[in-house]
Amino acid sequence: MVVEREAVRGARCAGGHVDHVPGIAHRVFKNFPSLLEPGDVLVLNDSRVIPARLLPRRAGGGAAEVLLIERNPDGTWRAMVQPGSRIRAGAALALPDGDSIEIVEHLAGGERRVRLVGNGGVAAVRARHGQVPLPPYITRDATEADADRYQTVYAREPGSIAAPTAGLHFTRELMERCATRGARFAMVTLHVGPGTFRPVTAENPERHHMDEEAWQVSEDAARAVNAARAAGGRVWAVGTTALRTLESAAGPDGILEAGGGRTALFIRPGYRFRVVDRLLTNFHLPRSTLLMLVCAFAGTERALAAYREAVRQRYRFYSYGDAMAIL
Repeated sequence: MVVEREAVRGARCAGGHVDHVPGIAHRVFKNFPSLLEPGDVLVLNDSRVIPARLLPRRAGGGAAEVLLIERNPDGTWRAMVQPGSRIRAGAALALPDGDSIEIVEHLAGGERRVRLVGNGGVAAVRARHGQVPLPPYITRDATEADADRYQTVYAREPGSIAAPTAGLHFTRELMERCATRGARFAMVTLHVGPGTFRPVTAENPERHHMDEEAWQVSEDAARAVNAARAAGGRVWAVGTTALRTLESAAGPDGILEAGGGRTALFIRPGYRFRVVDRLLTNFHLPRSTLLMLVCAFAGTERALAAYREAVRQRYRFYSYGDAMAIL
């Protein structure tokens, strides 16, 4: 789906099927390069999904699940553990081959600090038992094929517990076609954690706590984005995580600064964008920070009209769903 932020500019969507909603057009993703112009920069999140899901057994034999979020400097991990109410600090969860997971302590927000124990150290234990954490609506266990399929073709920096899904639409061949149109690519990194998907439960969104996530912008990426903006080119964020990285790294004047850090940036209606001109994203859940970001970028009425049209046209939502380009 192609969505114009201003309905009066809907004629620019020519080339795809235009429905009755002004400023909205329907296209297949292979035609995405036709939306690009020479000088555009597409910013991609190159974070790679790690085998973060482990399925140990409790002392009494019951099933458990541990989702590794982020490794600490001491080798332990922040993790989400289920069933959380039954697993106390000091417990040991058994894995095959004599390996185990120790629950070191309880953390804020229901998380745990855990230690992987076994032959070969932490990396070996995770390699033996870790699975790619597929989206929760996929109820089967992950397979070896998922370790490749649930990654973008440009993923290279391990650290995410979920794929930056807008990038799943790209193939190498399509990226080459984008380059042929005169567009450039810039890679940034934001390791996707629970904060990206944690639902907004507060009636007042300003009270929602956004978990921090680690990001990195290279000198090359900053240079490419700043040069495009200076020359009048457009900056595309491929996915909400790329957008949040850019907006977190930008100064008040919109100049992108190389570096890294942690961001808890919660973008919602009223936010003033400093860097990003275009957004490519999937369709998101109600009461999610992702949908609020889309409403901030497209305008709430425009975004909700696009979602109503997507439902009417039977678009697929969520991680493996269809895409929306917001111009």
